[in-house]
Amino acid sequence: MTHGQQARQQMDKMIAAAGWFAQDAAAANIQAGPGIAIREFPLPGFGFADYLIYVDGRAAGVIEVKKEGASLSWVEIQAAKYIQGLPATLPAWQSLLPFC
Repeated sequence: MTHGQQARQQMDKMIAAAGWFAQDAAAANIQAGPGIAIREFPLPGFGFADYLIYVDGRAAGVIEVKKEGASLSWVEIQAAKYIQGLPATLPAWQSLLPFC
């Protein structure tokens, strides 16, 4: 298992412990519960967000997962690009997501 896979596995556990549902992008159901985290969400022109977070059926933010001990100095810039790449047709709380 790669470091990235280990980090995502740990993140899935944390999401579940918070009472949320982690789902794959190909089989996502944003109505499955009040809190949904969609793994590897494609953002055209910007890559893939590790998780796109939905609250009550609307996108609210992105989570970028890094392995333990990784420098986070550039992650804010990376996540900010992801929230700009949100497709206009996606239900969201606002056009620029409030959480990243």
